[in-house]
Amino acid sequence: MGDETSTSVATQSQEPAAVGAGSVKQQLSKLVIASLRTTVPEVEVDPMVEVCTAKFGDYQCNNAMGLWSRIKGSGTSFKNPNAIGQAIAKNLPPSDIIESTSVAGPGFVNIVLSNSWVAKRIQGMLVNGIKTWAPILPVKRAVLDFSSPNIAKEMHVGHLRSTIIGDTLARMFEFSNVEVLRRNHVGDWGTQFGMLIQYLFEKFPNWEEIGSQAIGDLQTFYKASKNRFDGDAEFKDRAQQAVVRLQGGEERYRAAWNKICEISRNEFDMVYKLLNVKLEEKGESFYNPFIPQVLEELNNKGLIKESEGAKVIFIEGHQIPLIVVKRDGGFNYASTDLAALWYRLNVEKAEWIIYVTDVGQQQHFDMFFNAARMAGWLPDPKEKKYPKTNHVGFGLVLGSDGKRFRTRSTEVVRLIELLDEAKSRSKSELLQRLTENGKIVDWTEEELEKTSEAVGYGAVKYADLKNNRLTNYTFSFEQMLSDKGNTAVYLQYAHARICSIIRKSNKDVEELKMSGAISLDHPDERVLGLYLIRFAEVVEEACTNLLPNVLCEYLYNLSEMFTRFYTNCQVVGSPEETSRLLLCQATAVVMRQCFELLGITPVYKL
Repeated sequence: MGDETSTSVATQSQEPAAVGAGSVKQQLSKLVIASLRTTVPEVEVDPMVEVCTAKFGDYQCNNAMGLWSRIKGSGTSFKNPNAIGQAIAKNLPPSDIIESTSVAGPGFVNIVLSNSWVAKRIQGMLVNGIKTWAPILPVKRAVLDFSSPNIAKEMHVGHLRSTIIGDTLARMFEFSNVEVLRRNHVGDWGTQFGMLIQYLFEKFPNWEEIGSQAIGDLQTFYKASKNRFDGDAEFKDRAQQAVVRLQGGEERYRAAWNKICEISRNEFDMVYKLLNVKLEEKGESFYNPFIPQVLEELNNKGLIKESEGAKVIFIEGHQIPLIVVKRDGGFNYASTDLAALWYRLNVEKAEWIIYVTDVGQQQHFDMFFNAARMAGWLPDPKEKKYPKTNHVGFGLVLGSDGKRFRTRSTEVVRLIELLDEAKSRSKSELLQRLTENGKIVDWTEEELEKTSEAVGYGAVKYADLKNNRLTNYTFSFEQMLSDKGNTAVYLQYAHARICSIIRKSNKDVEELKMSGAISLDHPDERVLGLYLIRFAEVVEEACTNLLPNVLCEYLYNLSEMFTRFYTNCQVVGSPEETSRLLLCQATAVVMRQCFELLGITPVYKL
């Protein structure tokens, strides 16, 4: 990194930085902005502050080289990037956050944080709550469109990823004080309903009297009606007429549609309850009444053209156009999505609209977002302005054979059965371990049930979330329920162990955090403390880049750092017991918040 020049930053008498004033990175960025305004008042530049990987500092400001390329040859008094770095370090306002700075090589400003400030920040979180570590995001209201199964079809493993990823993103945004409109854009409108309703009328003329029993198992009912639709041309004609009558608002058809939606919704809700996922349904049918006025607006702006009998929008860079009205005059996904986006922007006033679907739909979203920009609804992405939209794509769930995950009979795997098996396997492993170590007598049946659910469902979620969402991942109960490596089970054990350490100390942590103090004199105490206070910026990064795996990586690394700390720093019975118990508690609190954001229920004993 080159020669170093060290500067100690005096801690002058001033108010300490507010505990809840954004992440450490955000707070350091404010200091760097003040320095840049003094150092290069003529240049508008964003602060470049990152975690420092070198041994010379905890964080690093990397603005000097970029500034040098902009101002060299313009009569500046600076001779090289290092001189700019020296000036940035010198002009940092006095702050109790920074212990010292040093400048390396071409102007890298290494920043060492004050141990006492780090300790106070952790203690402040323990006293005032983890919510004081919420990052500050640039939006106040966001729509998260996720899960979105089709009515009359079973939720399968493909819906698992959208539901889990969407829920975690929603939880992270909510933690960051963003109002999140969780939207379940279910497929509750379209040609399949003509087929289902007509089959219901013909098979059970008295369906209104026998209600749900007429339909029975919705999957079986769907397959039977589909077989009839595919094999009977006259029935197909009647089914297509039924769609027209449903969309025309005929009461009898609406009543049958409502019944089918209700049965399907009840099945979805069972899955959402198990996964502890909250959603508000606004399906395709909700946006249907808005389509004509939205298409009229797009037509008035000259965007809609006639092409081969359909109405389309031609998008630059795409060979095929975006069809918004089919040849038969019917609407489609694009028309519904445009109406939904119009509603979310103009009625719900969302600043960030995020769609969580598989990567296979990337082209559709790219074209539809482009159409919205052409209409003037969204700014150019290069401008980095709001409102904005994002497609959060994800890869496939694969079986052990490397192909799409299916049952032996080549059916897609039912989600409810998959979750039941995760719980069942988790319970049998827990029972076996508790029986072997003689602790089974300490557990009630209710504790066994709740722990099996928390561990089983948590394992399924974490196995998905820890991967970069764009990649495919292989579904394996053996791997996800292993207590070794980067798994939810390992992390649950790590958390339960910390809780056990605190319990065995026989100390009241609530009292200690008010009367005791944290010190970070041992190198492993300092490493753990520094990593704990990075929590807010990790959540910020995961939200900004819409990548839940960033939070999973942090959680796993935190557990590893705690293990190193606990191995090298005696806690109970040591002279530093109070401080170290508070570090144990802070680690447990941060781990629990990570679990909460990932939609996983933490366990306190295992």
